[in-house]
Amino acid sequence: MADLAKGSKKLLNAWAFYDWANSVYTLTIASAVFPIFYEALFSNRDHYIDVFGLHLKNSALISFITAAAFLVICFISPLLSGIADYVGNKKSFMKFFCYVGSLSCMGLYWFNLENIYIGLAFYFLGLIGYWGSLVFYNSYLPDIAFVEQQDKISAKGYSLGYIGSVLLLVINLAMIMKPSLFYISGIPEVARDNAMRYSFIMVGVWWILFSQYTYYYLPKGNKNVNSKLTKSIVFNGFKELKKVWFLLNENIALRRYLGGFFVSSMGVQTVMLVATYFGAQEIQWSSKEESTIGLIICILLIQLVAVAGAILTSRASAKFGNIPTLIAINSVWAVFCGLAFFITLPMHFYIMATVAGFVMGGIQSLSRSTYSKLLPDTDDTTSFFSFYDVAEKIGIVIGMCVYGIIDQITGSPRMAIVILAVFFVISVFLLRRVPQKRTSNL
Repeated sequence: MADLAKGSKKLLNAWAFYDWANSVYTLTIASAVFPIFYEALFSNRDHYIDVFGLHLKNSALISFITAAAFLVICFISPLLSGIADYVGNKKSFMKFFCYVGSLSCMGLYWFNLENIYIGLAFYFLGLIGYWGSLVFYNSYLPDIAFVEQQDKISAKGYSLGYIGSVLLLVINLAMIMKPSLFYISGIPEVARDNAMRYSFIMVGVWWILFSQYTYYYLPKGNKNVNSKLTKSIVFNGFKELKKVWFLLNENIALRRYLGGFFVSSMGVQTVMLVATYFGAQEIQWSSKEESTIGLIICILLIQLVAVAGAILTSRASAKFGNIPTLIAINSVWAVFCGLAFFITLPMHFYIMATVAGFVMGGIQSLSRSTYSKLLPDTDDTTSFFSFYDVAEKIGIVIGMCVYGIIDQITGSPRMAIVILAVFFVISVFLLRRVPQKRTSNL
């Protein structure tokens, strides 16, 4: 079919729908079911395991694996974005990572401590698949939407993602709490374990199935060049990153914004990735069953509130500007991390989950659209968004390593959460330095 015109409603909706398809990964695998499943595996091991020649705490181990995956993504995304720009077929690369991620989610069905390396490999590849696909997905935003449309469609994408992922998580929760209704037999603990494993398969199927709508309407790419790939072309992505780096010297607003975004990413993504592990270990649940239900309810609460957060943040940015709104949200994050040190009861965790959901939805969608607005006039959007993603991933690597090291040394993640508050304070300082003259429309 012929490519749809830039700004068309059908094209914008198709782009945003990929959030519906892939967000089940972030909710079920990264945030809710897998962390609970992973913690349950260590219930008789005092949270420690001998792996890679080290005696590691389980939450520190998963933090380091996560950081390693993001480090790989930092390296491969410039390679792939360079190739995608050259052959003009970034949709194919987006599909590849989508399928790697979804199939790896299905592979988590076989995760166990006896074959821990295989399970960690599936977890590792799932992360690479999800985040790798986002390099190309995000780069489509300025290609398919005009500047005045970008805040709204970015927020719509995140909102669709929250709603879709919550829908699947509700089904998964029903399976876990009432496995017999879904013909999952066995003694209660085994049945719940199997229900969690089935939920990993469902994530993979959901991701592949619903992404097809997006692929049907998205254009192939900006260019239509079909020539032999050479070494210089393969490494062109790094050349493009270097070019973007030097271009930042000519765009002070974009450079300073990226500084604030980089530091903010250290905190936001780390909190999102470790919240369930923190809740499982540090909150005083009355029983294992209450812990499972409570943690999933908290994650559901975060997702539902995040929808309102994304929408209200979009409206706030229209009234007050993107940068002032981001400063306010980062300030809330800083206070949130400081207070998290003191929470111990389930009710505390529910309240904090509500706050986290609201600011999470706002900061994600607004950060992406603010960056898009600050870009110079260019057709080479993939390189700029590759730079954006590399900055975000390096921030996550640092954040997860800081969290994992403190967790491993102290045996508790509480102090690690407090350290994350410092990142948000620094981000506020950096965002305040973004020139207001250049960003008066932000």
